[in-house]
Amino acid sequence: MRVPTGRYEKRTERVVTVEVLRLHESQLNSRAVTQNVSSRGARIVTDCNCTPGRHVLVTALEEGVKSLARVVYCQRVESTKFAVGLQLVVGVEEWDNAASVESPTIEVFPQAAQP
Repeated sequence: MRVPTGRYEKRTERVVTVEVLRLHESQLNSRAVTQNVSSRGARIVTDCNCTPGRHVLVTALEEGVKSLARVVYCQRVESTKFAVGLQLVVGVEEWDNAASVESPTIEVFPQAAQP
């Protein structure tokens, strides 16, 4: 049986400003910018060094996206910048839609996570 590697979906280049809340840590939300997104993940650039395996809450107000995500990797890309790969707990289709009345915010809470 072949074991899949890499991504399940193709990512789309898209720059979106997001806020990242590192759960179970005493830090405030940090701002980040996406480099690419898919319905199941995103690559962001941030000032924060994120620990792989930990969960964060990602909020993109303009896109109407709010989702729990797992940090897959964190790579230093500059002296104070990190590229972070995120796997969203629940698929998000709203990356391609502007926030509107017809496009509600997706909210995912830790109890919705599956092992």
